[in-house]
Amino acid sequence: MTTNMIIAVVLGIMFGFTLNKGGLTRYNKIVNVFRFTDLTVLKYMLTALVVAMIGLYGLRSLGLITFPNVPATYIAGNLIGGLIFGIGMALTGY
Repeated sequence: MTTNMIIAVVLGIMFGFTLNKGGLTRYNKIVNVFRFTDLTVLKYMLTALVVAMIGLYGLRSLGLITFPNVPATYIAGNLIGGLIFGIGMALTGY
């Protein structure tokens, strides 16, 4: 394994550990997100996205990383895939 892969695995384990310690893997927390009664999971994920965004743009401004070119997206495919995923998550929670 390369160094980048090891770093990715370690960071993934740390992220999963914090999700578990925060109680975000409990059934009730996930179901209550769909019921709009407990938004803890959404707040946690939004915080993780903002921290990652700040870190990536900070590293880019220091010249340590470059962003790759993003290819064009397929709107219909993304919408259909999102609907299938969302319906599956809702049915699983139900």
